[in-house]
Amino acid sequence: MKLTHTIKMLLASLMLAIMAIAQSAQADPTPTPSPEPTPSPFPSPPTSPSPVPKLYLKGLEYYTANGKNWVRHQYDVLNKTDYPAALFAPAPNLPPCGANANSSRTWVDFFDQTGKRLYGFCALGKPEDLGDIWFATEEGVIPPSWIYIEINDRQTNTKYKSNLGDTTL
Repeated sequence: MKLTHTIKMLLASLMLAIMAIAQSAQADPTPTPSPEPTPSPFPSPPTSPSPVPKLYLKGLEYYTANGKNWVRHQYDVLNKTDYPAALFAPAPNLPPCGANANSSRTWVDFFDQTGKRLYGFCALGKPEDLGDIWFATEEGVIPPSWIYIEINDRQTNTKYKSNLGDTTL
């Protein structure tokens, strides 16, 4: 009698375990890996899209300007050399950046995670300049949790949005 009861309990436990495994297999199917695209050299736009900018925080610089203390959040674009120099050439035929009538073809803007513009650059002269971009916050002000940049090719009206980057080290 006890043996029968024990066997029934074991079978019931086994059935519950099998049902749980079957249900979890249905809820979380194993993803099928997608084939990786073959990397190709980056020709001049618009014949091929630019790579996604890979933004990362290099460091923080504390400084004083106009009697206030500031924190400069310094960034680099890891794959900056994937962008052609032509994107950063002077573009006097495009609208100016303030008084700079010779601003570059491509502008770079910082945004917080909600899409609010924080700061921008309109006179970068070469792809390597993407290694020295920044935005500032007043010291004591909590920066946004995440930021991203948009590289805006004004000639082709194409924007390249980066990953979200940290604002603290």
